[in-house]
Amino acid sequence: MTTTASSTTAARAVTDRLQPRNVLVAGMSGIGWAAAGDWTGLPWGLLGALCAGIVPAGYIEWQRKRGTWGDRHVVDRTKRGPIFLVILTSVGLGALVMVLGHAPTGILVAMLALWAMTVVLLAVNTVWKISVDSAVASAVPALLVVVHSPWWLLAYLLTLAVCWSRVTLAYHTIAQTVAGASCGAITAAAFLLA
Repeated sequence: MTTTASSTTAARAVTDRLQPRNVLVAGMSGIGWAAAGDWTGLPWGLLGALCAGIVPAGYIEWQRKRGTWGDRHVVDRTKRGPIFLVILTSVGLGALVMVLGHAPTGILVAMLALWAMTVVLLAVNTVWKISVDSAVASAVPALLVVVHSPWWLLAYLLTLAVCWSRVTLAYHTIAQTVAGASCGAITAAAFLLA
């Protein structure tokens, strides 16, 4: 695939603005609000965003500054294991706080779904590189569809943009972004078990 300077610039803007941390801050806030039915769910959503997005992003930035990785994308899949363990620990602890604090069921189920998604991503990543950015960009709209409104399906246009950007920047193949987005979409199935 031939890329031009303008498409690379656009892809960089998309991948930076719609990185998992940002998607999770916006999405988990909305999921918390929708799960509670009012603003009281917002702090629970922000806790979810902290645990699922901000803590892992902070860990990646810390490791990047130490010289462990060149940037936040960690393109070498063999170096991703510690990131997944940080995500699993952080999301697990956040879910525990939600249980103890009697958070709305919808936000707790969303956290558990993200935890399960991370387990799958970790397992796949041991043998094949999968797009975490695409997974998160797909999981959040899927979860919002379940807890809020089917209109959130329109947000999959942003998911497609994330997938396109990852391929354009040569961080992933089309198959890796499709697999990631598929894994993310399946997270909403957790609500069928709740």
